[in-house]
Amino acid sequence: MSTNSEHATATDTDTGTDTNTSTVTGTDTDAKTATCTNTSTDTNTTPDEPTTHSLATELESLRNRLETLESTLEQKTARIEHLEQELDRTRAENERLESRVTELEETRAPNEAIEARLDAHEKKLAANKARVSELQARELEKGAHLLESHVDPSTIDVTDGRLERITKDDGAQYVRLPESDDPLERGGDVAVAHGDLLPVQQLARMDDEMRRATTSALPVRLAAHLWKARTDPSVGDNPWKQGCKNVREYVTASDMKHWIRRQESGISDTYAKKLVSRTIDALLDLSRNRLAIRRTSQRKNGLEYTERRVLLPADAAIPGERL
Repeated sequence: MSTNSEHATATDTDTGTDTNTSTVTGTDTDAKTATCTNTSTDTNTTPDEPTTHSLATELESLRNRLETLESTLEQKTARIEHLEQELDRTRAENERLESRVTELEETRAPNEAIEARLDAHEKKLAANKARVSELQARELEKGAHLLESHVDPSTIDVTDGRLERITKDDGAQYVRLPESDDPLERGGDVAVAHGDLLPVQQLARMDDEMRRATTSALPVRLAAHLWKARTDPSVGDNPWKQGCKNVREYVTASDMKHWIRRQESGISDTYAKKLVSRTIDALLDLSRNRLAIRRTSQRKNGLEYTERRVLLPADAAIPGERL
Protein backbone atom coordinates (compact mmCIF):
# COMPACT_ATOMS: atom_id res chain seq x y z
CA MET A 1 0.00 0.00 0.00
CA SER A 2 2.70 2.34 0.90
CA THR A 3 4.66 1.15 -2.03
CA ASN A 4 1.88 2.13 -4.42
CA SER A 5 1.64 5.48 -2.81
CA GLU A 6 5.31 6.10 -3.28
CA HIS A 7 5.08 4.92 -6.83
CA ALA A 8 2.23 7.28 -7.45
CA THR A 9 4.13 10.04 -5.82
CA ALA A 10 7.14 9.30 -7.89
CA THR A 11 5.01 9.24 -10.96
CA ASP A 12 3.51 12.56 -10.09
CA THR A 13 6.90 13.86 -9.46
CA ASP A 14 8.06 12.66 -12.83
CA THR A 15 5.00 14.14 -14.43
CA GLY A 16 5.67 17.38 -12.78
CA THR A 17 9.12 17.28 -14.07
CA ASP A 18 7.76 16.71 -17.51
CA THR A 19 5.43 19.64 -17.06
CA ASN A 20 8.30 21.77 -16.11
CA THR A 21 10.08 20.51 -19.12
CA SER A 22 7.14 21.50 -21.27
CA THR A 23 7.23 24.89 -19.72
CA VAL A 24 10.84 25.18 -20.56
CA THR A 25 10.03 24.07 -24.06
CA GLY A 26 7.42 26.76 -24.33
CA THR A 27 9.97 29.26 -23.20
CA ASP A 28 12.29 28.09 -25.93
CA THR A 29 9.50 28.54 -28.45
CA ASP A 30 8.98 32.11 -27.33
CA ALA A 31 12.67 32.70 -27.60
CA LYS A 32 12.69 31.31 -31.12
CA THR A 33 9.68 33.46 -31.97
CA ALA A 34 11.39 36.50 -30.58
CA THR A 35 14.50 35.63 -32.51
CA CYS A 36 12.49 35.31 -35.72
CA THR A 37 10.76 38.59 -34.96
CA ASN A 38 14.05 40.33 -34.40
CA THR A 39 15.42 38.87 -37.61
CA SER A 40 12.40 40.11 -39.56
CA THR A 41 12.67 43.57 -38.04
CA ASP A 42 16.34 43.77 -38.90
CA THR A 43 15.55 42.86 -42.55
CA ASN A 44 12.97 45.69 -42.98
CA THR A 45 15.00 48.46 -41.36
CA THR A 46 18.32 47.68 -43.02
CA PRO A 47 17.85 47.26 -46.89
CA ASP A 48 20.65 45.83 -48.95
CA GLU A 49 23.11 48.19 -50.76
CA PRO A 50 22.00 47.65 -54.45
CA THR A 51 18.44 48.72 -53.69
CA THR A 52 19.59 51.90 -51.97
CA HIS A 53 21.84 52.84 -54.92
CA SER A 54 19.01 52.27 -57.41
CA LEU A 55 16.65 54.48 -55.45
CA ALA A 56 19.26 57.21 -55.17
CA THR A 57 19.94 57.10 -58.92
CA GLU A 58 16.24 57.27 -59.73
CA LEU A 59 15.79 60.16 -57.33
CA GLU A 60 18.69 62.04 -58.91
CA SER A 61 17.24 61.42 -62.38
CA LEU A 62 13.89 62.77 -61.25
CA ARG A 63 15.55 65.83 -59.80
CA ASN A 64 17.40 66.47 -63.07
CA ARG A 65 14.23 65.95 -65.04
CA LEU A 66 12.41 68.35 -62.75
CA GLU A 67 15.12 70.98 -63.18
CA THR A 68 14.98 70.55 -66.97
CA LEU A 69 11.22 70.94 -66.99
CA GLU A 70 11.43 73.98 -64.78
CA SER A 71 14.05 75.53 -67.08
CA THR A 72 11.92 74.74 -70.14
CA LEU A 73 8.90 76.20 -68.43
CA GLU A 74 10.79 79.38 -67.63
CA GLN A 75 11.93 79.68 -71.24
CA LYS A 76 8.42 79.14 -72.55
CA THR A 77 7.06 81.61 -70.06
CA ALA A 78 9.60 84.20 -71.20
CA ARG A 79 8.77 83.40 -74.83
CA ILE A 80 5.07 83.81 -74.17
CA GLU A 81 5.68 87.15 -72.49
CA HIS A 82 7.79 88.26 -75.47
CA LEU A 83 5.11 87.17 -77.94
CA GLU A 84 2.45 88.92 -75.93
CA GLN A 85 4.51 92.11 -76.07
CA GLU A 86 4.94 91.68 -79.83
CA LEU A 87 1.22 91.08 -80.16
CA ASP A 88 0.48 94.25 -78.22
CA ARG A 89 2.80 96.24 -80.47
CA THR A 90 1.26 94.68 -83.58
CA ARG A 91 -2.21 95.50 -82.39
CA ALA A 92 -1.17 99.07 -81.67
CA GLU A 93 0.37 99.34 -85.15
CA ASN A 94 -2.75 97.87 -86.74
CA GLU A 95 -4.89 100.35 -84.89
CA ARG A 96 -2.67 103.19 -86.10
CA LEU A 97 -2.83 101.93 -89.69
CA GLU A 98 -6.57 101.48 -89.52
CA SER A 99 -6.88 105.01 -88.26
CA ARG A 100 -4.68 106.21 -91.14
CA VAL A 101 -6.75 104.25 -93.67
CA THR A 102 -9.90 105.80 -92.31
CA GLU A 103 -8.33 109.24 -92.57
CA LEU A 104 -7.25 108.61 -96.16
CA GLU A 105 -10.65 107.26 -97.12
CA GLU A 106 -12.21 110.43 -95.77
CA THR A 107 -9.92 112.53 -97.99
CA ARG A 108 -10.32 110.32 -101.06
CA ALA A 109 -13.32 112.14 -102.42
CA PRO A 110 -11.61 115.56 -102.54
CA ASN A 111 -8.49 113.95 -104.03
CA GLU A 112 -10.49 112.27 -106.77
CA ALA A 113 -11.89 115.62 -107.79
CA ILE A 114 -8.40 117.13 -107.80
CA GLU A 115 -7.02 114.22 -109.85
CA ALA A 116 -9.81 114.62 -112.37
CA ARG A 117 -8.92 118.29 -112.81
CA LEU A 118 -5.22 117.44 -113.08
CA ASP A 119 -5.94 114.83 -115.76
CA ALA A 120 -7.94 117.39 -117.70
CA HIS A 121 -5.11 119.93 -117.44
CA GLU A 122 -2.55 117.30 -118.45
CA LYS A 123 -4.52 116.39 -121.56
CA LYS A 124 -4.87 120.06 -122.43
CA LEU A 125 -1.14 120.64 -121.97
CA ALA A 126 -0.32 117.61 -124.13
CA ALA A 127 -2.61 118.89 -126.86
CA ASN A 128 -1.05 122.36 -126.70
CA LYS A 129 2.46 120.87 -126.79
CA ALA A 130 1.55 118.84 -129.88
CA ARG A 131 0.22 121.99 -131.59
CA VAL A 132 3.36 123.96 -130.69
CA SER A 133 5.63 121.13 -131.91
CA GLU A 134 3.79 121.01 -135.22
CA LEU A 135 4.07 124.77 -135.66
CA GLN A 136 7.78 124.64 -134.79
CA ALA A 137 8.36 121.85 -137.30
CA ARG A 138 6.67 123.89 -140.05
CA GLU A 139 8.71 126.98 -139.16
CA LEU A 140 11.94 125.00 -139.13
CA GLU A 141 11.13 123.63 -142.58
CA LYS A 142 10.72 127.24 -143.74
CA GLY A 143 14.27 127.96 -142.52
CA ALA A 144 13.56 129.44 -139.10
CA HIS A 145 16.15 129.35 -136.34
CA LEU A 146 14.42 128.65 -133.00
CA LEU A 147 15.89 129.10 -129.55
CA GLU A 148 17.06 125.73 -128.26
CA SER A 149 15.45 126.31 -124.86
CA HIS A 150 12.03 126.52 -126.56
CA VAL A 151 12.39 123.32 -128.59
CA ASP A 152 12.00 119.69 -127.59
CA PRO A 153 13.84 117.80 -130.37
CA SER A 154 12.13 114.52 -129.50
CA THR A 155 8.73 115.98 -130.47
CA ILE A 156 9.79 117.70 -133.71
CA ASP A 157 8.85 115.83 -136.89
CA VAL A 158 10.88 117.14 -139.82
CA THR A 159 12.35 115.67 -142.98
CA ASP A 160 14.99 113.03 -142.17
CA GLY A 161 14.48 113.87 -138.49
CA ARG A 162 17.67 115.98 -138.53
CA LEU A 163 18.19 119.12 -136.49
CA GLU A 164 21.35 121.15 -135.99
CA ARG A 165 22.37 123.09 -132.89
CA ILE A 166 24.18 126.33 -133.63
CA THR A 167 25.49 129.33 -131.71
CA LYS A 168 24.98 132.83 -133.08
CA ASP A 169 26.65 136.16 -132.49
CA ASP A 170 24.28 136.96 -129.64
CA GLY A 171 25.71 134.00 -127.70
CA ALA A 172 22.43 132.10 -127.66
CA GLN A 173 22.02 128.58 -128.98
CA TYR A 174 19.51 127.91 -131.73
CA VAL A 175 18.07 124.91 -133.51
CA ARG A 176 17.65 124.73 -137.27
CA LEU A 177 17.52 122.32 -140.17
CA PRO A 178 21.05 121.54 -141.42
CA GLU A 179 22.59 124.38 -143.44
CA SER A 180 19.37 126.44 -143.45
CA ASP A 181 19.59 130.25 -143.25
CA ASP A 182 17.20 132.23 -141.11
CA PRO A 183 15.24 134.59 -143.40
CA LEU A 184 14.67 136.95 -140.46
CA GLU A 185 18.39 136.92 -139.51
CA ARG A 186 17.59 136.90 -135.80
CA GLY A 187 20.56 136.67 -133.47
CA GLY A 188 23.10 137.56 -136.13
CA ASP A 189 25.30 135.17 -138.07
CA VAL A 190 26.23 131.66 -136.99
CA ALA A 191 29.11 132.02 -134.57
CA VAL A 192 30.95 128.86 -135.66
CA ALA A 193 33.75 130.23 -137.78
CA HIS A 194 35.26 128.36 -140.69
CA GLY A 195 38.41 127.81 -138.69
CA ASP A 196 36.40 126.19 -135.90
CA LEU A 197 35.12 123.50 -138.22
CA LEU A 198 36.78 120.13 -138.51
CA PRO A 199 38.95 119.72 -141.62
CA VAL A 200 36.47 117.25 -143.06
CA GLN A 201 33.68 119.81 -142.56
CA GLN A 202 35.70 122.52 -144.25
CA LEU A 203 36.34 120.32 -147.29
CA ALA A 204 32.72 119.14 -147.33
CA ARG A 205 31.51 122.75 -147.70
CA MET A 206 33.60 123.20 -150.85
CA ASP A 207 32.34 122.37 -154.30
CA ASP A 208 34.09 119.74 -156.40
CA GLU A 209 36.37 122.20 -158.21
CA MET A 210 37.54 123.89 -155.01
CA ARG A 211 38.09 120.49 -153.45
CA ARG A 212 40.25 119.35 -156.38
CA ALA A 213 42.20 122.58 -156.17
CA THR A 214 42.73 122.12 -152.43
CA THR A 215 43.91 118.51 -152.53
CA SER A 216 44.93 116.06 -155.20
CA ALA A 217 44.52 112.99 -153.00
CA LEU A 218 41.48 111.02 -154.13
CA PRO A 219 40.89 109.35 -150.70
CA VAL A 220 40.76 112.82 -149.07
CA ARG A 221 38.24 114.10 -151.63
CA LEU A 222 36.17 110.95 -151.21
CA ALA A 223 36.23 111.35 -147.42
CA ALA A 224 35.00 114.95 -147.70
CA HIS A 225 32.29 114.00 -150.19
CA LEU A 226 31.22 111.08 -147.98
CA TRP A 227 30.90 113.44 -145.01
CA LYS A 228 28.84 115.86 -147.10
CA ALA A 229 26.55 113.02 -148.17
CA ARG A 230 25.86 112.42 -144.49
CA THR A 231 25.00 116.05 -143.67
CA ASP A 232 23.50 117.38 -146.92
CA PRO A 233 20.34 115.63 -148.19
CA SER A 234 20.77 117.34 -151.57
CA VAL A 235 23.68 115.00 -152.36
CA GLY A 236 21.21 112.16 -152.69
CA ASP A 237 23.55 109.17 -152.67
CA ASN A 238 24.05 108.64 -148.93
CA PRO A 239 25.50 105.29 -147.73
CA TRP A 240 25.29 106.26 -144.04
CA LYS A 241 22.72 104.50 -141.87
CA GLN A 242 21.07 105.53 -138.63
CA GLY A 243 22.62 103.89 -135.57
CA CYS A 244 21.20 103.08 -132.17
CA LYS A 245 22.13 103.48 -128.52
CA ASN A 246 25.62 105.03 -128.49
CA VAL A 247 26.03 105.25 -132.28
CA ARG A 248 24.50 108.19 -134.16
CA GLU A 249 25.31 107.00 -137.70
CA TYR A 250 27.55 104.44 -139.39
CA VAL A 251 28.66 103.23 -142.80
CA THR A 252 29.97 99.75 -143.61
CA ALA A 253 33.07 99.06 -145.68
CA SER A 254 31.07 97.13 -148.28
CA ASP A 255 28.56 99.98 -148.72
CA MET A 256 31.46 102.41 -148.95
CA LYS A 257 33.05 100.32 -151.70
CA HIS A 258 29.88 100.36 -153.81
CA TRP A 259 29.44 104.09 -153.12
CA ILE A 260 33.02 104.80 -154.28
CA ARG A 261 32.45 102.89 -157.52
CA ARG A 262 29.32 104.95 -158.14
CA GLN A 263 31.20 108.21 -157.52
CA GLU A 264 34.31 107.30 -159.53
CA SER A 265 33.23 105.49 -162.64
CA GLY A 266 35.59 103.11 -164.36
CA ILE A 267 37.53 101.89 -161.31
CA SER A 268 37.83 98.18 -160.63
CA ASP A 269 36.46 96.32 -157.64
CA THR A 270 40.00 95.59 -156.42
CA TYR A 271 41.02 99.24 -156.58
CA ALA A 272 37.76 100.26 -154.89
CA LYS A 273 38.64 97.99 -151.95
CA LYS A 274 42.01 99.74 -151.61
CA LEU A 275 40.29 103.13 -151.76
CA VAL A 276 37.98 102.05 -148.94
CA SER A 277 40.91 101.56 -146.56
CA ARG A 278 42.54 104.83 -147.62
CA THR A 279 39.26 106.74 -147.38
CA ILE A 280 38.68 105.39 -143.87
CA ASP A 281 42.14 106.55 -142.84
CA ALA A 282 41.42 109.98 -144.33
CA LEU A 283 38.09 110.18 -142.48
CA LEU A 284 39.75 109.45 -139.16
CA ASP A 285 42.45 112.03 -139.79
CA LEU A 286 40.19 114.79 -141.14
CA SER A 287 37.63 114.30 -138.34
CA ARG A 288 40.40 114.44 -135.76
CA ASN A 289 39.41 110.99 -134.60
CA ARG A 290 35.81 111.97 -133.87
CA LEU A 291 34.89 108.85 -135.83
CA ALA A 292 35.60 105.29 -134.73
CA ILE A 293 36.23 101.95 -136.42
CA ARG A 294 34.60 98.75 -135.30
CA ARG A 295 34.80 95.25 -136.71
CA THR A 296 31.60 93.21 -136.74
CA SER A 297 30.86 89.63 -137.71
CA GLN A 298 28.46 89.17 -140.63
CA ARG A 299 26.97 86.10 -142.30
CA LYS A 300 26.15 85.85 -145.98
CA ASN A 301 25.27 82.77 -148.02
CA GLY A 302 26.06 80.60 -145.00
CA LEU A 303 29.56 82.03 -144.65
CA GLU A 304 30.72 84.22 -141.78
CA TYR A 305 33.07 87.14 -142.36
CA THR A 306 34.32 90.21 -140.50
CA GLU A 307 33.45 93.67 -141.79
CA ARG A 308 34.65 97.11 -140.77
CA ARG A 309 32.26 99.91 -139.86
CA VAL A 310 32.93 103.62 -139.58
CA LEU A 311 30.95 104.93 -136.61
CA LEU A 312 29.92 108.41 -135.56
CA PRO A 313 29.44 108.12 -131.78
CA ALA A 314 26.40 109.83 -130.30
CA ASP A 315 28.58 111.85 -127.93
CA ALA A 316 31.11 112.96 -130.55
CA ALA A 317 31.87 116.68 -130.27
CA ILE A 318 31.13 117.93 -133.79
CA PRO A 319 30.87 121.69 -134.45
CA GLY A 320 27.21 122.37 -135.23
CA GLU A 321 26.33 119.25 -133.25
CA ARG A 322 23.32 117.35 -134.48
CA LEU A 323 20.59 116.35 -132.03
